[in-house]
Amino acid sequence: MIVAAGTGVSTYARALGTAQRAIAHRALVLSGGSLSAPGSPQSYLDRVRRNLQAISPSAKWAHADAEGFAKPNIYRLGFSYYALHRRPMPIRVPGPAGIMHWSYPVPLVVEGWRNVYTIHDVIPLTNPELTTIDAARHRGLLKRIAAVADRLVTVSNAAALAIAREIDVASDKIVNCAQPVNVDDRSPANGALPAGLRAGRYLLVCGIVEPRKNIARILGAYRASAATLPLVIVGPDGSDTGNLAELVNATPGVVRLPYQDRATVLALIAQASALVMPSLAEGFGLPVAEAMTFGTPVITSDSGALAETAGDAAVLVDPLDEHAIAQAMLTIEHDGAARRALSAAGLRRAQAFRPDAFALRLRALYEGLYDDG
Repeated sequence: MIVAAGTGVSTYARALGTAQRAIAHRALVLSGGSLSAPGSPQSYLDRVRRNLQAISPSAKWAHADAEGFAKPNIYRLGFSYYALHRRPMPIRVPGPAGIMHWSYPVPLVVEGWRNVYTIHDVIPLTNPELTTIDAARHRGLLKRIAAVADRLVTVSNAAALAIAREIDVASDKIVNCAQPVNVDDRSPANGALPAGLRAGRYLLVCGIVEPRKNIARILGAYRASAATLPLVIVGPDGSDTGNLAELVNATPGVVRLPYQDRATVLALIAQASALVMPSLAEGFGLPVAEAMTFGTPVITSDSGALAETAGDAAVLVDPLDEHAIAQAMLTIEHDGAARRALSAAGLRRAQAFRPDAFALRLRALYEGLYDDG
């Protein structure tokens, strides 16, 4: 997750590491090496070695290295172990015990340490029609992780309630630390935009293009609004790509951008007339918090985690109501006073997502683990 790019969970993993280094005497990394990197090739021999290691139910040793600890191919090895034994794979590391904070729900546990797992959402359980993840298998994995966890961490109160309900875990075992926005400076406000786009003269949809992002209704609302601002959709293709691509091509005024590097995405967010994100389901909604950090007005959903993240600093709409989304787009295009008010409110709201505020919440979480004895 740390070396991946372009997703909310990878951004979270890097921000978590930054916060840990700010509050901890020693902040280490447990690495799987090159074989655990995103997209790393796995030869037949690699798979055989991994499966042979996974057969034994005993704990696996990680060795000390320059960054902390390493166990080659630990990510895939953990899932192979889980498939065979139906429990998280135990890891042993040299030296004194500490806190292991897994930035994603992986079937791994460090023996003798406090183990904390971040679960960003349970959308595969609450809205299985919006994902390609097997709901029954995912529920089983989360339940087994919860059984060994000292705490489950999440990014919104809405996500915390859903986690408690869906995997039947006590609510006091779940801590909402929210998610920080790690933007070091204001340079994205002056960053280069893709060709043909002008700062302050486009509406932006940001994220993987899939049904969960409500792209079809956004496109319908845009057509109905007769807005003159271009609607820019940036992000990699996801599930149901074919149907959504047809809708994009059939909607005049839409600019479709594939995956862009982080600097370009931040520039697009910072310089948009508004971020349009009335998603059907989110755990947090990082682009909403990023937009508010830059003072970019936001149109987002009126319930769930997105409404919680936005607070009173966005235009909140029913994500199922194309007319409401269309009216919000027209407000952004034609009402300068509303844009200025949303920008100011967003900047105030963004203070809750400052990295130093996140680090303080994280410190309180970690200290609470030792208060438990």
